[in-house]
Amino acid sequence: MSPPFIIAAVIFLFSVITSVNSLGGAASTLAVSYGDSNTVCGIVAEQQKQRIQCWRKNRTVNILPETSFESIAGGRNIFCGVRSGGYSLICWNSTFVPKRIYYSKNVLLKNLTVGDDQICALSDNGAPNLKCWRDDDVLAKLPDKAAKFSGISAGLGFSCGVLMNDNSVTCWGGNDGNDTVSNFIENEFVGLKILSIVVGGEFACGFNLSGFLVCKGRNDSGQLNVPLSNLGYEYEYNAVALGFNHGCGIRRINSSVVCWGGNGGFSSNVTDGVSFVSIVAGFNFTCGLTASNFSVICWGPGWDNSSYSLGVELSLPKILPGPCVESKCECGLYPQSETLCSGSGNICRSCDLLESFPPVSSPVVYIPSPSSPSKDLKKGFLVLAIVGCVGGLLAICTGIYLLWTGACFGHKKVHSSVQPTITRNSSNAQQSSNNSPPSRSSTIRRQGSRVWGRQRSGTSGMFSRQRSGTSTKHTDRAEEFTFADLVAATNSFSLENKIGSGSFGIVYKGKLPDGREVAIKRGETGTKLKKFQEKKSAFDSELSFLSRLHHKHLPDRDYKPMKAVGTVGYIDPEYYGLNVLTAKSDVYGLGIVLLELLTGKRAIFKSEENEGTPISVVDFAVPLIMGGELMKILDPRVGQPELNEAEAVELVAYTAMHCVNLEGIDRPTMTDIVANLERALALCDDSYGSISSGPISIISQ
Repeated sequence: MSPPFIIAAVIFLFSVITSVNSLGGAASTLAVSYGDSNTVCGIVAEQQKQRIQCWRKNRTVNILPETSFESIAGGRNIFCGVRSGGYSLICWNSTFVPKRIYYSKNVLLKNLTVGDDQICALSDNGAPNLKCWRDDDVLAKLPDKAAKFSGISAGLGFSCGVLMNDNSVTCWGGNDGNDTVSNFIENEFVGLKILSIVVGGEFACGFNLSGFLVCKGRNDSGQLNVPLSNLGYEYEYNAVALGFNHGCGIRRINSSVVCWGGNGGFSSNVTDGVSFVSIVAGFNFTCGLTASNFSVICWGPGWDNSSYSLGVELSLPKILPGPCVESKCECGLYPQSETLCSGSGNICRSCDLLESFPPVSSPVVYIPSPSSPSKDLKKGFLVLAIVGCVGGLLAICTGIYLLWTGACFGHKKVHSSVQPTITRNSSNAQQSSNNSPPSRSSTIRRQGSRVWGRQRSGTSGMFSRQRSGTSTKHTDRAEEFTFADLVAATNSFSLENKIGSGSFGIVYKGKLPDGREVAIKRGETGTKLKKFQEKKSAFDSELSFLSRLHHKHLPDRDYKPMKAVGTVGYIDPEYYGLNVLTAKSDVYGLGIVLLELLTGKRAIFKSEENEGTPISVVDFAVPLIMGGELMKILDPRVGQPELNEAEAVELVAYTAMHCVNLEGIDRPTMTDIVANLERALALCDDSYGSISSGPISIISQ
């Protein structure tokens, strides 16, 4: 077996570990202590006792007592460890002198976290389950004295936790009794539903219910500017560690590490090509446990280069990738678990965020339930938005526009979804139709819609939409034609007028009595009744679907020289320089449509805040979505979404944000977009996870 294959296999196997580590560290098998000198400690692998060994100033230190530990965490001039089983907590100062600060055979500890001046952990004895040392009165400072946390994190002078009942964030503590920072961070997370929280200096990051990493707090060093990858969207990171003013994360796609903040001081190539199992951050440096051989490397401006070079493996033995436990593993065993623990327990796979939303086995059918008019309106808007996007996808990918027509002999309906420009000339056709009203059994239906043009304003350069023809007299509706009209329009369905064929039948070019050119699809008249009925049913569904689409919102990709640079607001920015259209150009246009649906604004609109200056919906919406301020861009006419709706809208917003990336390579594929939209619909219907690729039934109101 070749080395590259082995490395790839190791990367895949170890990508299942997920963690979030605060400044100094949350519970892990790797910890760092900063202050007088940088110290790195780990729980040693492949030994009967999972003891702790530390590294400081190019020498290793065996930590007493030499007994088994489950997890460790570090802070300023201190690190602590929970004994295997969770019944005892021991801490060591900068001279490695141990002190037991907790012992109980009945109330066990988990989720240990150590910050600048706080040591906290969660217990298993119900609410309240928070225990802190160095601050015995912490429970009295919490709004809910009986709060039960699902996760906690300690940082520089303050700590935060995620409440188990509603996934909200609560923070407490502060240097010299000043709780200004903790209050500020807590207020920044108000209204957000968070799965896990990690605290740094005066900022914090958390994974929301959709799997996106959201950071709040100070941004003077760029510590909130989490890089966006061209490889993933939600669930992009599976581990995060924060320092004083920087952060680092492990990308799920390849287990590589990317860092941000610190005024650019963490832009280093020492981690290039290296895959990691876990990472921990000190004040101004980061260390990681490699996936290839469980060694430890460190980097950052605060790392002591004089004693050990950046990116060089520390002289520590192999470190455990997770704690060895005797309990049953809910999400399966970690690879090589028995060998790494030497028979003393097993390493459990961490339950991944992606597993929090199990896939459903059947397509989701949206059925409106009795509710208030406002709720129905909001759900209707979301369903319409998703249906419109899927329809837009079909229209963009198939060409200029969709032509669906058909006809059959006898008492069968024939349909067409051509969308010509409606003019006064159409009144003649209507008059003829009124004189001899056709029956539904021998007619053809054509969907009429208002056609929107774009006209440049000579003063402002602003592109505005203007109705053509007498659209005030012609609302969106389906028109019907007699079969005789179709025969005359196509010259008795002459082969000379045949322009193509599809699954529903043959398409003919035709000319109506009023001069309009149309395409007419005539259904097959085979002898197999069942097959014919199936095609007829599918055709009826397609026509009904197209009749509900708002075609005025579909981006025009019919680029021609006479159209200058295409449709302003929708055209791919890469087209301006390369003059080449790709599949990712369609993705960009679809992203604009999604943003229009979310904001209720046009692709280019006049900003009221900037004295009517034209602004694109991308420049308006994307910065606010990236900053976690989605509610500020939503169309106020629709109303605030409820919990499940909010998660669905958030997923659609992040999908749209990635669709409108400047470079095509950074945009998702259409397959990914459809999957996200389907999952958004599932979220709205109280169903989590991806749904099958079957049809989604939308019951019109």
